[in-house]
Amino acid sequence: MSELHLYTNPQSRGRIAHWMMEELGQPYQTHWLDYGTTMKAPDFLAINSMGKVPALRHGNAVITEVAAICAYVADAFPEQGLKPAPGTPESAAYHRWLFFAAGPLEQAVVARSLGWAVPEGRSAMVGFGSYDDTLNALELALNGAPYVCGERFTAADVYVGSSLGWGLMFGSIEKRPVFEAYAQRVQSRPAALRANELNEAQMKAQG
Repeated sequence: MSELHLYTNPQSRGRIAHWMMEELGQPYQTHWLDYGTTMKAPDFLAINSMGKVPALRHGNAVITEVAAICAYVADAFPEQGLKPAPGTPESAAYHRWLFFAAGPLEQAVVARSLGWAVPEGRSAMVGFGSYDDTLNALELALNGAPYVCGERFTAADVYVGSSLGWGLMFGSIEKRPVFEAYAQRVQSRPAALRANELNEAQMKAQG
């Protein structure tokens, strides 16, 4: 029996974690939860007291938050080659852009989507500074290389690629050519397609 258990819902950020599990290529069990019912049940609240997905259980360890799940899985299974060697320029880029997407990028996109405006002269108080600055920084990082670490796909691309893909789909991220090419490149990977098929099948099963 697998020690890896993914708790998710097809209409959640759990799709990102699901893609990561497919990239990992190790046996895992998927637990499909519903909003307001099984996601708030005592059994799952014992795993994630916030009652939200995704969550990953690996033996006795529990990991929540999608970027953390991606980083943990890459660390726990180094033989799968989903992270660069520590202390290298590639490792610096890996950590930088994984957490950039989980922090400034998500903050900037959510703020813009909800109409939250940073007061004049107060941009230093928010982690993303401004929406334009955030997108410009990411565009510069992705310009001239196929992946965030250069020539090599890593767990960081799962998170960054998902963030850009969803943003482009829903119009919360500008359709810049660099973003579109990168999102298409990473989301056409076999593991990404498998994860998407699993989630779409679950949505149909739920009716």
